[in-house]
Amino acid sequence: MMLARVADSLYWVGRYIERAEHFCRLSDVMLNAAVDRTDSARQAAHIALSAVGKDDVDPAVAMQHPVDAVRALVFDRENTSSVVSSLARARENARQVRDQITTETWERLNLLYLRATSPQAEIAYDQGAAAFLQEIIADLHLFKGAADATMSHGEGWRFMFTGVHLERAQLIARLLRVCFSDVHGQAIDDHLALVSILRMACALEPYLRTYTADLHTRYIMEFLLFDEDFPRSIRFSTARIEEHLAHLSKGREIERGDPLRLAGRLNARLTYTDVEDVEATGASAILNSVEAECSSIHQAMYETFVAYPLEMRLPT
Repeated sequence: MMLARVADSLYWVGRYIERAEHFCRLSDVMLNAAVDRTDSARQAAHIALSAVGKDDVDPAVAMQHPVDAVRALVFDRENTSSVVSSLARARENARQVRDQITTETWERLNLLYLRATSPQAEIAYDQGAAAFLQEIIADLHLFKGAADATMSHGEGWRFMFTGVHLERAQLIARLLRVCFSDVHGQAIDDHLALVSILRMACALEPYLRTYTADLHTRYIMEFLLFDEDFPRSIRFSTARIEEHLAHLSKGREIERGDPLRLAGRLNARLTYTDVEDVEATGASAILNSVEAECSSIHQAMYETFVAYPLEMRLPT
C-alpha cells in the first residue's frame, strides 16, 4: 500500500493542476470581456469573477477594475488559488514525491513553474495576456498527457487523477451554480454570455457537435451536468472518481462514510437524474449537493488514506 504522504501529495498535484487550468480559462474570458465593454461582455465577466469564488475575489469590487483583477488572479502569491500559487503548490507536492512520477511528468511541470514565475513572466503577460494564458493551458494539457502516457496506471496515478476529477467536478458545479441557480436572478439568455460559459468549461466545440448552434441554458446545463462522454462534464468526472476509488479500495472493507461509497452514491444520482428533474426541483438543489458531496469525498479520502488511525497502520 502506498505511503499516506505520497498519496496525499499526488492527490494535491492533481487538484492544483486542474485549478490552475480552470482559472486560466476564467481569466481569458474576463480579459476578452474587459476589452469588449458591452453589456453582454460585462455579464460574462461577472459570471467568471463569481465562479472564481468570493473567498478569492470580490466580484463587485473586481468588476470596477477587471484587468487588475485578472492580473491578481494569475500572479498574486498571497491568493492561494491564483494560477501561480496553484502551480507552485503542485510543483512542491511533485518535488516531495519525485521518485513516484516520471522524468517527463516532472520536467513538464517544473519548466511550466519556472516560466510562470520568472522575472520575464509578467513582461510576457503584458505583451500578450491571452497568448500567455493559452500557453499555460497548453502546458498543463501536456503535463496531464505526460502523466497519463508515461506513469504506471497504479495507485499513484489514480490518486493524482482522482484529485483532477474531484477538483473539476467542484469547479464546474460552482460555475453552473453561478450561471443557472434559481437564487441568482434572471436566466441568462444572451448569446455571448452563453458562449463564454461554454468557453470557461472548455466545452464550446463539443457542445456544438452535440446540439449544433442552438445555445440554450437547458442544453448547456444538460451537457455540462450529464453528458457521459465529455471529459469535463460533472457526470464524467464522478464516474472517474468512483472508478479510481474502486481500484484504490480493493481489499478494504467498505463502511459507511467510505469515500468509495460516497462517490458511488453521487455518481448514481447523476446517472439516474436528468435535466427534467433539475428543472422540477431547481438547479440549486443538485449543484449544491454536488459541491457538498465532493467536499465529503475529499474529507473521507483524507481520513481513509492519509490520517487513518495508528492501529490500522501497524501489523497485528
